[in-house]
Amino acid sequence: MIYTNSDGGSRGNPGQGAIGVLVRENESIITMHSEKIGNVTNNIAEYRSLIKALELASKHTKTELTCFLDSELVVKQLLGKYRVKNKKLLQLFLEVQRLQENFKKIKYIHVRRNDNFQQIVDSLLNTELDKK
Repeated sequence: MIYTNSDGGSRGNPGQGAIGVLVRENESIITMHSEKIGNVTNNIAEYRSLIKALELASKHTKTELTCFLDSELVVKQLLGKYRVKNKKLLQLFLEVQRLQENFKKIKYIHVRRNDNFQQIVDSLLNTELDKK
């Protein structure tokens, strides 16, 4: 089974943003990615990290995928529990919907920041933000 962990953040809200992503098969990390993404809000960064996770995961599976995020807002929007009111977030939400078509089944799960894999992606994005 393939899993992703993704995290996005900004220093300031909006502020300089970055993402951290990993794709794994069970407990073994297949690939990791991080990058600065410009001046964004935290929520935009969270969506951008999930989009990158879906793009990377599609290279490793077309069947089942489970995505772990620490953004409760993004997870609840994707599960239909919250509406997406912000126009910029709606564009990213629709991009996620488009990318979901690459998989037969996809699950989104909210995890706490103390999750081991979530700490890795948080560290990846903070390393990007610390770069000059």
